[in-house]
Amino acid sequence: MSSAPSAPSVTSVSECSVRNCSFNHDGCTAVAITVSGSEEHASCATFIDTSISGGLPKMLAHVGACQRSECSFNHDLLCSAPAVKVGPGAEAADCLTYTHA
Repeated sequence: MSSAPSAPSVTSVSECSVRNCSFNHDGCTAVAITVSGSEEHASCATFIDTSISGGLPKMLAHVGACQRSECSFNHDLLCSAPAVKVGPGAEAADCLTYTHA
């Protein structure tokens, strides 16, 4: 009997310093974020600059998908970093853990 492949570990968002994001309530409260952007920098595609509150009241967000395949932490479009930090960079909300391979 063969066993099912183990699920990959999920990377948490350890810090988000983007105060004008709808999902930031003393930290990221989105269920998961998507990292996108360009080869020069990676941005948080989940960022929404609005006064409408989003997310869940108590949530430790995770990285759901990473579109930056050139990042050294990207394996099969999943993030393998121990944790990621999101904050202002070239755009309003960048993945500050992004490291070009």
